[in-house]
Amino acid sequence: MPKILVAPLSAVHECIRFYEPSHLVTLLGEAYMIGTPEGIAESRHLRLAMTDVADAALDEFAPSQKHVLDLLAFSRQWDAKAPMLVHCWAGISRSMAATFTILCDRFGPDSEIQIAKAIRRRAPHADPNRLFVRFADEVLGRSGRMIEAVEAIGRGKLAVEGPLVEFPLVLETE
Repeated sequence: MPKILVAPLSAVHECIRFYEPSHLVTLLGEAYMIGTPEGIAESRHLRLAMTDVADAALDEFAPSQKHVLDLLAFSRQWDAKAPMLVHCWAGISRSMAATFTILCDRFGPDSEIQIAKAIRRRAPHADPNRLFVRFADEVLGRSGRMIEAVEAIGRGKLAVEGPLVEFPLVLETE
């Protein structure tokens, strides 16, 4: 079944070995950016250098509209025949925001709350980066629905690092 995998940096190599994803999205600060791991083609590895802040004024490497545009362009090239692995440092904030964005793009308008609820069910620790989500909402023309959906599920349970989470490419109902 086609799926998006979300993991912390510490689980990337194990996930590549076990799931054999065709595409990899890395969302890390520039100082921590990784090279393309063995098992992933360089052309199928998107590196988005950003910090995990919710206010663009706090850091010059905050999530931006360009990050969202690059992510969408990359994810639209993915045929979903093999999984896509999305990771950040802890698998909690940036990677969950990116996954939420990809899923909202795939499933179209008015799917936002269903996707957010599915994220909460599968990942109680998920706390999608609000700034990234705000830019995604603007780029996808969702009129605030992505922001409202993330706010509706609330903050995730406190965790230092999230476990691997699988998101099948199906629109889940409760």
